Amino acid sequence: MPLRIVLIHPEIPPNTGNIARLCVAINCELHLVKPLGFSIHDKYLKRAGLDYWHYLNLVLHESLDDFLKQLKGDFYFFSSKGKKPYTSIKFSKDDWLIFGSETSGFPEIIFDKFSERIYTIPMFGPVRCLNLSNSVAIVAYEAMRQVENF
Repeated sequence: MPLRIVLIHPEIPPNTGNIARLCVAINCELHLVKPLGFSIHDKYLKRAGLDYWHYLNLVLHESLDDFLKQLKGDFYFFSSKGKKPYTSIKFSKDDWLIFGSETSGFPEIIFDKFSERIYTIPMFGPVRCLNLSNSVAIVAYEAMRQVENF
Protein backbone atom coordinates (compact mmCIF):
# COMPACT_ATOMS: atom_id res chain seq x y z
CA MET A 1 0.00 0.00 0.00
CA PRO A 2 1.50 3.35 -0.93
CA LEU A 3 -0.23 5.35 1.84
CA ARG A 4 -2.29 4.85 4.98
CA ILE A 5 -5.22 7.11 5.76
CA VAL A 6 -6.26 7.27 9.40
CA LEU A 7 -9.50 8.66 10.84
CA ILE A 8 -9.44 9.21 14.59
CA HIS A 9 -12.94 8.98 16.08
CA PRO A 10 -14.92 9.66 12.87
CA GLU A 11 -18.57 10.51 13.51
CA ILE A 12 -20.41 10.91 10.20
CA PRO A 13 -21.03 7.72 8.20
CA PRO A 14 -21.21 9.31 4.72
CA ASN A 15 -17.81 10.97 5.23
CA THR A 16 -16.18 7.68 6.18
CA GLY A 17 -17.95 5.93 3.29
CA ASN A 18 -16.64 8.52 0.82
CA ILE A 19 -13.14 8.18 2.26
CA ALA A 20 -13.37 4.38 1.99
CA ARG A 21 -14.24 4.72 -1.69
CA LEU A 22 -11.29 7.09 -2.15
CA CYS A 23 -8.97 4.56 -0.47
CA VAL A 24 -10.08 1.88 -2.92
CA ALA A 25 -9.58 4.28 -5.85
CA ILE A 26 -5.99 5.09 -4.90
CA ASN A 27 -5.09 1.75 -3.28
CA CYS A 28 -4.61 3.00 0.30
CA GLU A 29 -5.30 1.36 3.62
CA LEU A 30 -8.02 2.93 5.75
CA HIS A 31 -7.47 2.88 9.51
CA LEU A 32 -10.37 3.75 11.81
CA VAL A 33 -9.63 4.54 15.45
CA LYS A 34 -12.44 3.80 17.91
CA PRO A 35 -14.69 5.00 19.31
CA LEU A 36 -16.59 5.55 16.07
CA GLY A 37 -19.77 7.62 15.90
CA PHE A 38 -21.50 4.83 13.97
CA SER A 39 -21.48 1.11 13.34
CA ILE A 40 -19.32 -0.07 10.45
CA HIS A 41 -22.47 -1.85 9.32
CA ASP A 42 -24.40 1.45 9.10
CA LYS A 43 -26.51 1.70 5.93
CA TYR A 44 -25.37 5.30 5.28
CA LEU A 45 -21.73 4.27 5.57
CA LYS A 46 -22.30 1.42 3.12
CA ARG A 47 -24.27 3.61 0.72
CA ALA A 48 -21.49 6.22 0.55
CA GLY A 49 -18.89 3.53 -0.15
CA LEU A 50 -21.15 1.99 -2.79
CA ASP A 51 -20.24 -1.55 -3.75
CA TYR A 52 -16.50 -1.18 -3.17
CA TRP A 53 -16.34 -2.37 0.44
CA HIS A 54 -15.00 -5.80 -0.43
CA TYR A 55 -11.99 -4.12 -2.09
CA LEU A 56 -11.16 -1.96 0.95
CA ASN A 57 -8.17 -2.78 3.14
CA LEU A 58 -9.70 -1.70 6.47
CA VAL A 59 -7.90 -1.77 9.81
CA LEU A 60 -9.76 -1.06 13.06
CA HIS A 61 -7.97 0.16 16.18
CA GLU A 62 -9.66 -0.24 19.55
CA SER A 63 -8.37 3.05 20.97
CA LEU A 64 -6.14 6.03 20.30
CA ASP A 65 -3.51 4.58 22.66
CA ASP A 66 -3.58 1.30 20.73
CA PHE A 67 -3.10 3.14 17.45
CA LEU A 68 -0.30 5.42 18.69
CA LYS A 69 1.66 2.45 20.11
CA GLN A 70 1.91 0.81 16.69
CA LEU A 71 2.50 4.00 14.68
CA LYS A 72 5.86 3.77 12.89
CA GLY A 73 7.50 5.63 10.04
CA ASP A 74 6.54 9.05 8.77
CA PHE A 75 3.19 10.40 9.82
CA TYR A 76 1.36 13.69 9.50
CA PHE A 77 -1.68 15.09 11.26
CA PHE A 78 -4.07 17.43 9.44
CA SER A 79 -6.11 20.03 11.27
CA SER A 80 -7.59 23.46 10.66
CA LYS A 81 -5.47 24.44 13.70
CA GLY A 82 -2.20 23.47 12.01
CA LYS A 83 0.32 26.20 11.25
CA LYS A 84 2.18 24.69 8.28
CA PRO A 85 0.53 24.06 4.89
CA TYR A 86 0.19 20.46 3.71
CA THR A 87 2.02 21.50 0.52
CA SER A 88 5.26 21.84 2.53
CA ILE A 89 5.37 18.06 3.12
CA LYS A 90 7.61 15.84 0.99
CA PHE A 91 5.47 12.71 1.00
CA SER A 92 6.90 9.24 0.52
CA LYS A 93 5.59 5.71 0.21
CA ASP A 94 4.16 4.24 3.42
CA ASP A 95 3.33 7.62 5.02
CA TRP A 96 0.45 7.91 7.48
CA LEU A 97 -2.08 10.70 6.79
CA ILE A 98 -4.04 11.25 9.99
CA PHE A 99 -7.30 13.17 10.40
CA GLY A 100 -9.49 13.93 13.43
CA SER A 101 -13.23 13.75 13.95
CA GLU A 102 -15.63 16.03 12.13
CA THR A 103 -16.91 17.88 15.19
CA SER A 104 -14.06 17.86 17.71
CA GLY A 105 -10.91 17.40 15.63
CA PHE A 106 -8.05 15.75 17.49
CA PRO A 107 -7.88 14.92 21.17
CA GLU A 108 -5.61 17.35 23.05
CA ILE A 109 -2.90 14.69 23.43
CA ILE A 110 -2.20 14.94 19.69
CA PHE A 111 -1.50 18.68 19.95
CA ASP A 112 0.63 18.11 23.06
CA LYS A 113 2.75 15.23 21.70
CA PHE A 114 2.92 15.97 17.98
CA SER A 115 2.67 19.75 17.52
CA GLU A 116 5.48 19.77 14.94
CA ARG A 117 3.66 17.21 12.80
CA ILE A 118 0.35 19.07 12.45
CA TYR A 119 -0.40 20.58 9.04
CA THR A 120 -3.32 22.45 7.55
CA ILE A 121 -5.06 23.02 4.24
CA PRO A 122 -5.01 26.80 3.66
CA MET A 123 -8.43 28.44 3.54
CA PHE A 124 -9.52 31.98 2.83
CA GLY A 125 -12.68 33.67 4.02
CA PRO A 126 -14.94 32.90 6.97
CA VAL A 127 -14.89 29.08 6.68
CA ARG A 128 -13.61 27.38 9.89
CA CYS A 129 -12.79 24.05 8.25
CA LEU A 130 -13.44 21.88 5.22
CA ASN A 131 -15.52 18.71 5.11
CA LEU A 132 -13.49 15.72 6.30
CA SER A 133 -13.86 13.69 3.11
CA ASN A 134 -12.84 16.71 1.02
CA SER A 135 -9.80 17.31 3.22
CA VAL A 136 -8.69 13.68 2.96
CA ALA A 137 -9.06 13.79 -0.82
CA ILE A 138 -7.02 17.00 -1.16
CA VAL A 139 -4.12 15.69 0.91
CA ALA A 140 -4.25 12.11 -0.40
CA TYR A 141 -4.11 13.16 -4.03
CA GLU A 142 -1.18 15.50 -3.38
CA ALA A 143 0.62 12.66 -1.59
CA MET A 144 -0.17 10.27 -4.45
CA ARG A 145 0.99 12.83 -7.01
CA GLN A 146 4.35 12.98 -5.25
CA VAL A 147 4.69 9.25 -4.55
CA GLU A 148 3.27 7.79 -7.75
CA ASN A 149 3.90 10.73 -10.11
CA PHE A 150 0.34 10.94 -11.40
